[in-house]
Amino acid sequence: MGRIVYCQGRFVPEDQARVSIFDRGFLFGDAVYEVTAVLNGSMIDNDLHMARLERSLAALNIPMPMPRAEIERVQAELIGRNGVREGTVYLQVSRGEADRDFVYPVDLPATVIAFTQARRLTGTKGQTEGVAVDLAPDPRWARRDIKTTMLLGQVMAKVEARKRHFDDVWLVGEDGFVTEGASSTAFIVTRDGRIRTRANSQTVLAGCTRRALLRLCEEEGTSIEEEPFTPQDAQSAAEAFLTSASSFVMPVVRIGDATIGDGRPGPLTRRLQALYFDTALGTAASRHAAAP
Repeated sequence: MGRIVYCQGRFVPEDQARVSIFDRGFLFGDAVYEVTAVLNGSMIDNDLHMARLERSLAALNIPMPMPRAEIERVQAELIGRNGVREGTVYLQVSRGEADRDFVYPVDLPATVIAFTQARRLTGTKGQTEGVAVDLAPDPRWARRDIKTTMLLGQVMAKVEARKRHFDDVWLVGEDGFVTEGASSTAFIVTRDGRIRTRANSQTVLAGCTRRALLRLCEEEGTSIEEEPFTPQDAQSAAEAFLTSASSFVMPVVRIGDATIGDGRPGPLTRRLQALYFDTALGTAASRHAAAP
């Protein structure tokens, strides 16, 4: 038997999960999602993911399908049923099912699905040696702050970057500034030691790992400047890194055709990586010890 997934109020084997062809998430991308990392069987930064889920749903006028505590119970049960020690738990909420029409009926029952993916998140080659990111024009719609399932622009950018032998891609807006990664937040460290990342707005997604890292840096007195930077700024930086729920703090050692620093993860990136990992692993361990 394969994974147990959650589909429309039931925990079922993955080959028995069914969603209607008239679901608006399928027809229009009228849905939002969240991906939460799992370490030692515990979710990392899930409070931030749940808060962002609520914001995204509210922006699309989709009611929360159930109380937050009930969603978290579903996530935890999926992790337990599938024996996931390290990986991710995916959650998606669509507006619901209706005959195809751009104007949706009011008060549709939402479609809720969730599943786990067991995979290695820590000690990966990218975290140890760093990754290379391509640069590409940002093709997406204006409301990038809503975490919708409309990911075709990101898919196309990532596939093209992979063809060019890059691990990931950073997107560049019409204003000439880097917006963010296709599925991550972009950071650089300037040659005078300043950490820079773009401020949250409708132009970018408010990253949960980004927020967690900023909070940790504030607690230890490390300043991060929220201001945009150009591809040229990035390529001439002393260090660079990206953050996401499944990459955590990932060193970037090449941007386009430019090697960053000496081509190895820099010392400040390493310190932030260790800070985040230590906190995340410590939180996971304490939650595991407190579990009944």
